[in-house]
Amino acid sequence: MSKKHPIVAVTGSSGAGTTTVKVAFEHIFRREGINPLVIEGDSFHRYDRAAMKEAMKTAETTRNTTFSHFGPEANLFGELEKTFKTYGESGACKRRYYLHSDEEAAPYNQKPGEFTAWEDIPAGTDLLFYEGLHGGVVTEDANVAQFVDLLIGVVPIVNLEWIQKIHRDAAQRGYSAEAIVDTILRRMHDYVHYLTPQFSRTDINFQRVPTVDTSNPFIARDIPTPDESFVVIRFRDPNKHDVDFPYLLAMLEDSFMSRRNTLVVPGGKMGFAMEIILTPIIEQMMAKRG
Repeated sequence: MSKKHPIVAVTGSSGAGTTTVKVAFEHIFRREGINPLVIEGDSFHRYDRAAMKEAMKTAETTRNTTFSHFGPEANLFGELEKTFKTYGESGACKRRYYLHSDEEAAPYNQKPGEFTAWEDIPAGTDLLFYEGLHGGVVTEDANVAQFVDLLIGVVPIVNLEWIQKIHRDAAQRGYSAEAIVDTILRRMHDYVHYLTPQFSRTDINFQRVPTVDTSNPFIARDIPTPDESFVVIRFRDPNKHDVDFPYLLAMLEDSFMSRRNTLVVPGGKMGFAMEIILTPIIEQMMAKRG
């Protein structure tokens, strides 16, 4: 951890709401005049899109039924740990980009699904902001979480996460129901061993809980809307960040406390709740930088 070069990590699986928290942080950085270094978790995948397809074929032929984007076989956890450590010590590191689409790839004259070359980051950034799957991961060979100053978890209950994946993969990627279920099952080992433990290390956890029936995610006709859900916000140590619960309850209409360290807010207020909770924490972080 570093007061002078702090690291903020948002961790959560795709579709969990990490985009919402990313937008909240963008608003905070803009208002506070903060110049962040943005690191995307996808840039620490071990394989590009074509190589991942080949790795999946190899896993199938060798009957490796747990190979997935979630685990250490498909990621560079050691490089991510090194990046956080180096930035915390010096405010410098290297980064690259994973090019998701034609639009992202065009400026680099590359194909979608490829990585850009590693390059030195610009000088003068105020903090490192990471958003991806593994901001708080710990394995036998790497401990990324130890270098994070503020770790944020964003995770829906698992049935809601599956509903979101099923609908997204079917609508946007044309996958069959059978293929989607197969992916969920293949990822489950890594999900349990590498993703879920991170949410016990987070400083603040945002968990979306639907208020409609999601008991069978494989037949759900639609994704529950934010207004059909609550967000459970758990603070690991409220004293660490001087959390003012009476203020938050007054600002967030229809919110309530379910435990001494847990605030529950309507799902539609998730983004607003993030901003009023995280703004004073980021202000304190910048003040400690001097």
